[in-house]
Amino acid sequence: MERSTIVRVQDGLHARPATRFVRLAKGFESDVEIIKGEKAVSAKSSVKLMLLGVKENDEVSIRADGADAIEAVDALIAYLENPMSGVEEGVGELAKAPAAETPAPAAPAAPAAPLVADGGLHGVAASAGLGLGPVFAHFPQQIVPNNTTLSAGEIEPEKQRFAEAIQRLQEKLDRSLASDGMQESDRGIVAALRDIASDDALRDETLAAIDGGLDAVSAVIAASSRLADDFRKLDDAYMAARAEDMEAIARQICLTLLGQEDARLDDIPEGAILVAEDIGAWDLARAPLKRLGGVVCGHGGATSHVAIIARTHGIPAVLGLGEAVNELRDAKQAAIDGHTGQVVVEPDAATRARFEEMIGAAAREREALRVYKDVVPRRADGAVIQVAANLGSLEEVEAAQEAGAMGVGLFRTELLFMRHMHLPSEDMQAETYAELARAFPDHPVIVRTLDIGGDKPISGVEFPEEENPFLGWRGIRMCLDRTDIFKVQLRALLRAAVHGNLRVMLPMVSTVEEVRRTRVLIDECAAELKAEGVAHGEFPLGVMIETPAAVFGAEALAKEVAFFSIGTNDLTQYVMAADRLNPSVANLNDAAHPAVMAAVEQAARAAVAAGIEIGMCGEAAARTDLIPEFIRMGLTELSMSPASVQATKKQLSELFEKAG
Repeated sequence: MERSTIVRVQDGLHARPATRFVRLAKGFESDVEIIKGEKAVSAKSSVKLMLLGVKENDEVSIRADGADAIEAVDALIAYLENPMSGVEEGVGELAKAPAAETPAPAAPAAPAAPLVADGGLHGVAASAGLGLGPVFAHFPQQIVPNNTTLSAGEIEPEKQRFAEAIQRLQEKLDRSLASDGMQESDRGIVAALRDIASDDALRDETLAAIDGGLDAVSAVIAASSRLADDFRKLDDAYMAARAEDMEAIARQICLTLLGQEDARLDDIPEGAILVAEDIGAWDLARAPLKRLGGVVCGHGGATSHVAIIARTHGIPAVLGLGEAVNELRDAKQAAIDGHTGQVVVEPDAATRARFEEMIGAAAREREALRVYKDVVPRRADGAVIQVAANLGSLEEVEAAQEAGAMGVGLFRTELLFMRHMHLPSEDMQAETYAELARAFPDHPVIVRTLDIGGDKPISGVEFPEEENPFLGWRGIRMCLDRTDIFKVQLRALLRAAVHGNLRVMLPMVSTVEEVRRTRVLIDECAAELKAEGVAHGEFPLGVMIETPAAVFGAEALAKEVAFFSIGTNDLTQYVMAADRLNPSVANLNDAAHPAVMAAVEQAARAAVAAGIEIGMCGEAAARTDLIPEFIRMGLTELSMSPASVQATKKQLSELFEKAG
């Protein structure tokens, strides 16, 4: 069985999408290959798959031979054709540049030039920010191959020793992944590395070397070096950086074979600059990252996993210093500029003063905003303005809580659908929504029902070819036609409603009839759950105001629902007739345009007159130039990225203080 397709996975089959693709392939008994050009490799080896260099928009074929060949080909083709297949455990493309799971600390503005004009060392500016602190040198002993020649009788025991080492390492990494101290973004990186550690490519090359008479440690080093060289030959910078992952994995296997452990990083002092020739991603992910003032490495670049972890946690990092990193082995103090890639060893008083001044300014800015975490903005009449968070997954909850978000103004349920190869079950959805509600016990949590179509297709739903999908079968329109999908979600939401202040809103609403038809389905679902003896609750039902029809019909809609939420992203493109994904008309796609603001005000007037709540969950909700107008119009909720919550609370507090 063989079929061809065009790869739609964002950025292609790099580390994490490759790992997920391989896991899917391993679920089938058939032998499965992926073919690009004249080269075919096993679809069950993530290393071989990454080395194939499959990029977005490449044409590939899937070939399977076995009892479940048809199912295997269908599933793998579906994965490759889904534009969001690269999503692992969060929102968007995480493997190449994961979004911060907590709001990154505000970094000082990038200096126009290095802070020390002619001094210091220079490497790759891998993570922005400034660091100044004591050096924590991490230079574990190198593992040198013995190149021992085995006798014929020693080969099989040595292969068994290698297999046992792989198993012990897997168990160690599994324990690391199960710990509570690791963020989800870091966990995904470590999980991908864990799978590579026992990949067929590394295993087969190592076993072949042992068969040739080489001891296991030397065989691992030889095999990993060859594979690392293959990665370095690739013309993709991100994929070439996986050579470092291969070498780091080989080191861990060798340490396990030798019964040794790398020096741990638990004793890093507060504000220290971690200096290493190289450091494994899982070692860094398990380190006390909140204590780090910076990271300096001899190896690595902006696309290495060490750089990704540093950026995720807002830690300044300079990598790729090469042999020059040895100048820091015995240093007492260092200053690093993650904007320019400069590292100053033993900075003088003037340099320390410049770094301290800029680091202090950034800290004061962060601290000034942090005091607004628990602030509850109130108008002069006592009305509370909810500053909530827009979320796409449970992994983002911690960031919202840390920022002081007053609940969730938009939970995008389509991402739950996009990241699975099959439609999520009722139980899976119910637990997700329930956990979300439990995370914000004192605030409302607004869940948007499935909003797919247009730019957001999913596996399991076949969309028709449309000339303009943004004006087509999407949002509530699709859901009302596919009640087999919609009712599963509504049942899950009713079940989750017993766990907190859950609210539900409908996307892409144009008519009152769409709301009424949804209410009929909700009543049907509630009756079914009652008959089945399943615990469930009720939830307020609202609509998104994002079509001109909803604006013009706002007065009638307000009589049918409990609240409005304005989605300015789509509302702007529909009011201005300007596709928000088309750069040619980007100048028209501005929520501040008088026509868009007039639409917002018309919807707000209808909501206020009907006595229902009205909020906003589009990007404009955090715009400092527009917030005063939204408050004047009567909006009582603004929902945004967690990183904008504290700044918005500050602006609202100052606005109300002046008004008072």
